[in-house]
Formats: sequence, structure tokens, C-alpha cells
Amino acid sequence: MHKTTLAFSSVPQLSKTDVAYAGADERLVPFYDYAPQMEVFDQILLDKNNRQYPRADLVATLQEQYRLLTSQLAVNQNIEALGFDNTFTIVTAHQPTLFTGPLYFVYKALTTIQLAKEVERRAKGKFRIVPVFVLGSEDHDLEEVNKANLFGKQLVWQPGASGPVGTMSTDSLGQVLEELKIILGESEPAQQLFRLVEGAYAGKPDFAAGTQALMHELLGAYGLVVLNMNDARLKKHFIPVIKAELMEQSSFRLVQENTAQLSALGFKPQATPREINLFYMKPSLRERIVFDGDRYLVLNTDLHFSKEELLAEVEQHPERFSPNVVLRPVYQEMILPNLAYVGGGGELAYWLERKTLFQHYGMKMPMLVRRHSLLWLDRDAVKKLHKSGFTAAEFFADTDALIRHFVSTHAEGEVSLESEINTLRQLYEQLAEKAKVIDPTLEKSLLAESVKAVAGMEHWQGRLVRAEKHKHEVAIQQIRALKEKLFPGGSLQERTDNVLPYLLRYGNAFFDAILEKIAPLEPGFVILEEEA
Repeated sequence: MHKTTLAFSSVPQLSKTDVAYAGADERLVPFYDYAPQMEVFDQILLDKNNRQYPRADLVATLQEQYRLLTSQLAVNQNIEALGFDNTFTIVTAHQPTLFTGPLYFVYKALTTIQLAKEVERRAKGKFRIVPVFVLGSEDHDLEEVNKANLFGKQLVWQPGASGPVGTMSTDSLGQVLEELKIILGESEPAQQLFRLVEGAYAGKPDFAAGTQALMHELLGAYGLVVLNMNDARLKKHFIPVIKAELMEQSSFRLVQENTAQLSALGFKPQATPREINLFYMKPSLRERIVFDGDRYLVLNTDLHFSKEELLAEVEQHPERFSPNVVLRPVYQEMILPNLAYVGGGGELAYWLERKTLFQHYGMKMPMLVRRHSLLWLDRDAVKKLHKSGFTAAEFFADTDALIRHFVSTHAEGEVSLESEINTLRQLYEQLAEKAKVIDPTLEKSLLAESVKAVAGMEHWQGRLVRAEKHKHEVAIQQIRALKEKLFPGGSLQERTDNVLPYLLRYGNAFFDAILEKIAPLEPGFVILEEEA
């Protein structure tokens, strides 16, 4: 694989905050605790080594969740190691998504695996570092996670259920699995891959467990530990924060303050805090808790509690209280002995809004690490790219700009009339100045004539361009097709394509190639091109 790296600032599809953080913008420094630099892990280990974590409950939870999964020595050892005080984690997280959803789902995991390995190497035997993928199984926005795009086709899962997506039954996956089988085809590699996917979901109690099993089958050999934090044993350690949120509602004020400061610097707010940032959760139910008068209500239900009743409910059933995006990072960091969080630009933007919240609870944020972003070009794409005369980096531009550049480069004659148009404008401006001295009323007439003349010249420029486009129609269609392949629907490949077609073609060599080429904390968008 040939690797090039494109500066994030040169990728128009990325947000302002994403580019600013990745570029170490000084304006964002007050909003995080640790700079994303390898040597900073030495300090984080000193800071985190002094905290206590519920390691016994964490290990017990993981052992139960992995009880029915295929045994992987690297994972077993990592889970056992989490019970010891010299073991820490590098964490990423995402909602359980159909067949792992877009490529960035696995890119987050691969970045986490690679970073954990490098930090452990730096620790020189003093500490063990475990890569952990947290499943946000309590989220209930089905539309965000029920789709997978393969070979230009979209699979959509319709479970016909409500409540947290992670708790939905895997029985409802039958139809979408049949569609997947047809799309993958009848070859032996396709059948093997389908059996792997189908087997991951088969017999699992819910969608979160199925996703955990699928991730384990794909990346367990690399030591990745997948954790579902929707567990009563873990939630009991979150009880003090749950109670504080219900009674004091501090996070609303603290996050608003952070968000206002970021907004004043020109950074768009990522997540709007609620007065109470908790949901009440039962089977098929996850609804917001609000305070009204002297009662706590669960929206869209008949459930309501007095203060005393709600506090008793927290003590008896902490698993029924689900943090939203505002409090989820705090919950995660209370449970896991974590050094760094690996996320995309949008995720890190909302972590930047949480520093004062962490301070409120006497905690430091983990290092915020931008996951690797990748564009993968197979041999066919590389050949077509070279034939077009573009580099992969240039293909990040919009399609019309690519075509204009191609036409101007390959035109038999000069198609641009910009020089002539500028000369024409200057000529009319000079005429207008002369006319104004003689009769001021003539100036407007001349300027109006200028607009008509320039429009006429631009019209002829358009005709010249269209004529050249017609000559190169085949090449232009090839550019459009390649652009659509690499940037489906105008979006980044990693935000659209599913990993299964890549595994069908390359197997685990796809993961190995990425892990070999990505470098810890390396800034920039990675472009990988197969050798043609």
C-alpha cells in the first residue's frame, strides 16, 4: 500500500472544530486537560494511577458478557488484566450499528488498538494498556444505526420495536440477513463471511450482544475488548452522579458555560444540555426525566415520582437510569481506568464542552485523540485515478471543480476567457470615468453596458467549455464514476461504505494493512492506495 497524508485543513468535508482541534488551535487549549502527544501519557499514567476503579465489577461484567463468545486468548488476557491496578485502557465508543455500519466504526477500533499497543510499548513493562470499545447500547435513535451500505446498495433493519436499540431482539434481523446473503454472493469467501456475521447474531439475547459478538469475531484477535456498560453492577457506581443530577442539575449550568465560551470563539455547539440529563429506562422504554412542580415525570408515560420515591428507585434500580450524551463521558470515565478517548471530530467537539463538568466531579478528562480517517483506493481505482491525471488528494474537491480542471488541462485550445473578461471590465471602467467628467448621467449607462458585455463574454466562455466537455465526454463520465466510488453521494467513503465488501475482498489483510500504515497520534487524513 502506498500512503499519503492530507492535512485536515485541506479536507472540505470536515467541521471547523474538528480541523481546529486536530491542528492544535490554541483557542481550544483551555477546554481539555491533556495535549494529544505521546510523551503526555507519562503524566496521565501518574494522574490515573492514584484513582480507584470498580475493577472487580468491571471484570465480572465482561466475563459474563463474553461467556458464550468464541475464546480469544488476547481478549481473555486483557479482561483478566483489567482486575489489576497497573492496567489501564484506551477507549473508543459507538452505538451498536447494523453490521458495524460505516467504515469509521472499525477505524475507531483500529486506531484504539494501535494506540494502546504503542502506549504499552512506551510504558516498558510497567503498565498494561487494553483497547476497549464501549457500546452505547442505551441510545434509542434507531435511524442512526439501522443501515449498512454495501456495493452501492443500502440494507435497512426494521425491528418494529421501541426503546434502547441495544436491547432490541436479534430475531428481527432475519430479513436483512437474507438480503445480505444475496448481496455478498455465492462464492466460498462470501459464504464464509456471511456465516461469520449470521453466527455472531444467532442466539444472542439482543442487538448489543450481537454487535459485541461480531466485533469480537472481527477484531478479537487484536485484543480488542468490547464492553456493554448497560449493566446494573456498573451503574451502581454511578449512583452518586445520578442523584446529583436529579437533585442539583449542575451539568446543565456547567455545560452551558463551556458551550457559551466555545461559541464566543466561533465554534458551533455540539450537544445541548437538558436541565436533567438522564433518561428513565425499562424494556422497550427510554424517555427523558423532567422536574415539574414537586414531581419528577417520565415524558410520554404515566410514570411520576416524588423526590423520595425517585431517590429510592435510584438505589434499588440504578440500571433504570440512562445518561444522555452530556453525562455519558462521566459515567464511562468513572468505570474504566482510562487514559485516552478515541473519537471522530464530532465526538471530540462535545467532549470539549465537558471540562468543567469533569472538574465538578473531581475528575480529569482523558486525552482526546482524533481517530484516523482513511480513504482506501483499490487497484482499479488507482489505475483510473492515474489515467485521469489527478492525485487522490485532488479528488477531495467537488466534482464540478475536478471536471473544470480536467477540461482546462486537456483542451486543444485556451477555453478560459478570464483575462479578456478582466480587460473588458477595466476598459468599461475607464470609459465610465471619462463619461462621468463630461456628463455624470452617462456613467450608469456605461456600467450597464459593461454588465451586458461581460455576460456575453462569459456566455462564450461557457460555450467553449461545453464544447471541450463534449470532446472528453467519456473521460468526464469516468471521473464522475470514480468520484462517486471514492466519495459516495458526495460524502466521505468512511462515512458511507460498510466494511464487509473490503473483508470479502481482502480478509483480515484489510485490517493488517491499516494497522501497519497508521501512526500513533499522526495528524491528517490518511490515503492508502493499492499497488497498481
